[in-house]
Amino acid sequence: MRRILSLMTLMIIGEFIFLLPFVITRIFRPTFLKVFEITNLELGTSFSLYGLVAMGAYFVGGPLADRYSPRQLLPVSFFATALGGVVMAFIPSIYVLSMLYAFWGLTTILLFWAAYVKAQRELGTDIGQGKSFGSIDAGRGLVAAILASSTVFLLDAFLPVSADTASLEQMTDALSKIIFVVAGLTASGAFLVWLFLPKEEFEGHNLPKISLVGVKEALKRRSAWMQALIVLCSYVGYKSTDDFSLYASVVLGYNDVDAAHLASISFWLRPVAAILAGYLGDRFLHSNIIMGCFVLMALGAFSISTGFFVDGLPIFIFMTIVTTSAAVYGLRGLYFALFQESNIPLTFTGSVAGIVSVIGYTPDIFMGPMMGFTLDNNPGPAGHELFFTYVTAFAFLGFIATMIFKKTTRPRL
Repeated sequence: MRRILSLMTLMIIGEFIFLLPFVITRIFRPTFLKVFEITNLELGTSFSLYGLVAMGAYFVGGPLADRYSPRQLLPVSFFATALGGVVMAFIPSIYVLSMLYAFWGLTTILLFWAAYVKAQRELGTDIGQGKSFGSIDAGRGLVAAILASSTVFLLDAFLPVSADTASLEQMTDALSKIIFVVAGLTASGAFLVWLFLPKEEFEGHNLPKISLVGVKEALKRRSAWMQALIVLCSYVGYKSTDDFSLYASVVLGYNDVDAAHLASISFWLRPVAAILAGYLGDRFLHSNIIMGCFVLMALGAFSISTGFFVDGLPIFIFMTIVTTSAAVYGLRGLYFALFQESNIPLTFTGSVAGIVSVIGYTPDIFMGPMMGFTLDNNPGPAGHELFFTYVTAFAFLGFIATMIFKKTTRPRL
């Protein structure tokens, strides 16, 4: 029962911590741009500030996670992130919003990410690495899907009129209320950690001091570098889902609520894709399933890049979003399970996760500006098609990186 409660807690908190920085803009991007009166490039620049701060936080957070338990690190992360949400709810200027994203780059990574990955791997020693990472990401996906659909309905409920006729003031008031609700959910993550992550189960290894031994171990392993590239290409695919709602609005002519509903479809694919990828990875080798996911990601992104959907073909739009999302979330459910395939010692998991994340999550720096510049300078369908051409290229690169990873970790006879 304790293991089940720990598993469920990891599912919930893994999504709660990123609701404010990313999930709100992913679901309500057209509304968010209108309310804050900013461009895609300005929002992308804010994302970049988050990523720049996060890079340093990944590096420092790894050794911290090897020394201290999640119960010591995570609660502060949740409370600080929620405090930032209160600021966001007052719809600040673009300058304050940018500083807020930089602040979140610290609060959601330094005391959270490496400790969270380590907790998942420790749980995986009992149930299998693929099952652990896949099941937790599936649970995160279910939480995200429920919240995505719920917040879309909240937006509709908070608006006194339909989304088509709502004024900017009414949209602002509705979005502000949603941000307050999400900030409250974020703060609740601290209490879940205290209640359901037993200290004795997820205790650190009680090192006498913070050590860089794990960092040195990661830097000298070729497999760690390839894993970092796999995470990077996978994360590009994940960040591309930010464009689904805007694509529906700009290219397909959907209103804000309908566009958010279409984007929420992607969230519902995540639980199925992640858990299926985890189980298949444990059975057929994680790297093999990752290669298949990159192929699906490339096919889905390429379909959008061709401009095939401009005239509106709902069933094909739906199938493409399903295919692309399934591939992206399958990758997210597996790329840290590769630690087992490359024989990374459990003792150094936090440090190696930190190094892999420093490289793997660089899309937090460049994807926002790249997406914003591409869309703002190529109005209409052309910008979205060009953007997904880039995503297709990263999917191909990820496939190649996985092939090299397999060759690097293949046992020598």
